[in-house]
Amino acid sequence: MTLYSLRAPDDLLAVRFACSPVWETQAAVQTFADDRARSHHELWHRLVHERVVRLDLTPLFAVLPRRGYVPDFLTPPPRNARPRLRDQLAEIRATPPTQVGRELRLCRETVQDERYRRTLDSFLNDPPAARDLLATRLHEVWLELVAPFWIRIRTLLDRDIEQRSRMLARYGLRRVLDDLHPRIRWTKRGLSLADCSGRTVGVDERGLLLMPSAYLWPHVAAVVEEPWLPTIVYPVRGIADLWRAPAAPPDALARLLGRTRALVLAGLDRPLSTTALAALIELSAAGASRHLLSLRDAGLVSTTRHGHEVRYSRTALGSALLNGRRA
Repeated sequence: MTLYSLRAPDDLLAVRFACSPVWETQAAVQTFADDRARSHHELWHRLVHERVVRLDLTPLFAVLPRRGYVPDFLTPPPRNARPRLRDQLAEIRATPPTQVGRELRLCRETVQDERYRRTLDSFLNDPPAARDLLATRLHEVWLELVAPFWIRIRTLLDRDIEQRSRMLARYGLRRVLDDLHPRIRWTKRGLSLADCSGRTVGVDERGLLLMPSAYLWPHVAAVVEEPWLPTIVYPVRGIADLWRAPAAPPDALARLLGRTRALVLAGLDRPLSTTALAALIELSAAGASRHLLSLRDAGLVSTTRHGHEVRYSRTALGSALLNGRRA
């Protein structure tokens, strides 16, 4: 059992929630080696299959065992509730080589696969180079496998945090902590996580970070090593909604617009990029783009820019048409 010791009032006040793009990225990699976790993301695995073969995931597989120690420098604790991936990757690349080497050695002690042990041996010969390579590989996984779906994932994570914030206001912190996962319980001594570590982690003024995760589901994970912020990562609520395909559009709308174009309109139940929408409805990006432009020209969808990404949303007219109402 790992015990997070929260004794003073200041310790309890320092408990906070956040979501982490880099955590989701490494957890996504881990699903390829975990049949139980993979079963909850089957649609995603089918959608990204062709992209995975373009990536060299061996370095990440070596340091991301589903069971065993994962180097904590690969998942720096978010400094705010919604960090940017580029900032987290910069933190990874800024990790001192001595810390990188220490954590890679801890990881090697738990890895059983001889291929990955050899990879870790090569990493230990040059920790700074290993650190930078792993950051680069995480960035590649993000771009190819996670970013196209990030709006959908982040919406689910944000919803989890919002629900628990309302629970906190209504019922208090103990109820929130007891509700995170069956292995997590509030006791008189502090917050306990049922595992095999036997560790006691002092929270003090640093606080305790709680992070929902989609790709971790249904597992729970913890960060207990110094100098990192004590962290518990728990499975997000509502995982069944994450990869659910949009409902089929009404027959009348399909006859009016055409089935595929009607499906594109129905898929915009939240702002999505062309790539994310195409993946969701299993359409080519080029095909989705053509339909989106036609719907935009008809006033049924609108566009907004988020950084370098253009996202599409249904307009009031588009929603009225989809739902069979007068605008």
